[in-house]
Amino acid sequence: MMAKARDGAGGGGTWLAFRTLVRKYSCDLCYTPMIVAADFVRSAKARDSEFTTNKGDHPLIVQFAAKEAQVLCDAARIICPFADGIDLNCGCPQRWAISEGYGACLINKPELVKDMVRHVRSQIDNPKFSISIKIRIHEDLKRTVDLCQKAEAAGVSWITVHGRSIEERHQPVHYDAIKVIKQSMSIPIVANGDIKTLKDAENVHHLTEADGVMVARGLLANPAMFAGYEETPFQCIQDWVDIALEHGTPFTCFHHHLMYMMESITSKQEKKVFNVLSSTSAVLDYLNDHYGVW
Repeated sequence: MMAKARDGAGGGGTWLAFRTLVRKYSCDLCYTPMIVAADFVRSAKARDSEFTTNKGDHPLIVQFAAKEAQVLCDAARIICPFADGIDLNCGCPQRWAISEGYGACLINKPELVKDMVRHVRSQIDNPKFSISIKIRIHEDLKRTVDLCQKAEAAGVSWITVHGRSIEERHQPVHYDAIKVIKQSMSIPIVANGDIKTLKDAENVHHLTEADGVMVARGLLANPAMFAGYEETPFQCIQDWVDIALEHGTPFTCFHHHLMYMMESITSKQEKKVFNVLSSTSAVLDYLNDHYGVW
């Protein structure tokens, strides 16, 4: 079971703290948010801002946005000593990403994806270092299968499939499409999309026959989901407080994560109070007074 940090929410240190939390609750593999490979290669400041890790932060996949094979190779070479693999994002539907030639537009460029995978595979000496891709599906599923088979031929380690097209946002996930892709491939396929509980994960695994499942939003709401909790337990909230303070997590990120975690266990009136707190000390006092946390 995999955790994927949502893009564009907090810096590298913030997500290290959150990865530390979900690893305590049965998450097998963590991803970073999407990092623009060109910026990562060009700027030490970008590297320091976007990526932070430690000895306990494994296994870890660093996800990149890229559109040039050599740039992706250079990013992979920099990250190789610190992570277990890289992932090429071919699924982000955000307008800025597509306008720059990144993300979901790459599903329409199978030869480019194949070239990027092949270059990384040939230039990184470590045979244990993985190169994976994350994709969305085409309306014509044959095109998606063709993309996946080209990536497999180039040496991709596994493929994560978000079961929606570029245009789809909140429509039902096409789990049947993920199953077709799985049955067409010999490498592992990971299913992604609308997994909010452990039961959802088990159902998606059954429906798709995928080798694993990836979750993002569901773990923000309940970081203990993979451990079988239906809502965030108070011990998990306590763990987040301890980990976030230890990592020096900025207040806004610290607070926002708590807002996600407490969404299902707080009343509307409680949210009105908690969500406008403006300091770490105020949050700690609130948690102590209301829940005995901290």
